[in-house]
Amino acid sequence: MNLVPGVSQPRLGHLIIDDLVKVYSAKREKLMAVDHCSLDIKPGEICMIVGPSGCGKTSLLNAVAGFHDITSGSITLDGKLLCGGDCLQASPGPDRVVVFQNGALFPWKTILENLTFGPLVQGKLDPGQALDKARILLAQAGLSGCEDNYPAEISSGMRRRAEIARALMNNPSVLLLDEPYRALDALTRAVMHEALLAMHQTNPVTIMFITHDLEEAVFLGHRVVVMSARPCRPRLTLEIDIPFPRTKSVLTSKRYREYVQTALDAVHEEAKASFISGEREGN
Repeated sequence: MNLVPGVSQPRLGHLIIDDLVKVYSAKREKLMAVDHCSLDIKPGEICMIVGPSGCGKTSLLNAVAGFHDITSGSITLDGKLLCGGDCLQASPGPDRVVVFQNGALFPWKTILENLTFGPLVQGKLDPGQALDKARILLAQAGLSGCEDNYPAEISSGMRRRAEIARALMNNPSVLLLDEPYRALDALTRAVMHEALLAMHQTNPVTIMFITHDLEEAVFLGHRVVVMSARPCRPRLTLEIDIPFPRTKSVLTSKRYREYVQTALDAVHEEAKASFISGEREGN
């Protein structure tokens, strides 16, 4: 097993997407969203997925999560086949936890109750264990003192951190993040980035992170995968060799800016291709 630089000791979370195809069937035609896409995401890796809007990034994440079926190919996690062959849809499970763009905290429960709810309902932890673990994760997220607040009583950035902490309560093998910071302002996002990396150092879960923000992708990722215009498939992979831990000082480094520019050039080319294709389809 290859160790990911900057991560203490990876646990489980070796995610392999092999030759995956996803075709949606509409009334009049079929739409290919993912085209023979292959990714090998190592245990403990933060793999950032970027690409033009509508290219199929979320379709790829949803297939891993088990929210919809695939057309062909396979997805395996730690050697276990999630889908492929005769089984075209993965079963959702606690080994893969999704954090969406829109918040999902229960507004009628306190932050502490939000974190403990899942493990208690599933019987994975007793009340004392759940409370202890929740408090540790909230402290790691910089949320000590917010345990008894309701979601509406804390900032949007704090709610995002609470959602990440809640996602880690069941020790998932893979954390699937679908543009979780999209609605936040730039300053809040910067704080969230450093908080996520700090939590990842302590909880080295594999992360598959979809974003449109190329600076976010380069700052957070061990690897940035630029996807083609629809249908989605890897166009360019950047191995980010900027050492961890990363702080805001990275943002002004020459190497960081070079990575961002390379990713921007690739995404721009794919966005142009998508625009031209759309123009042709409209004629």
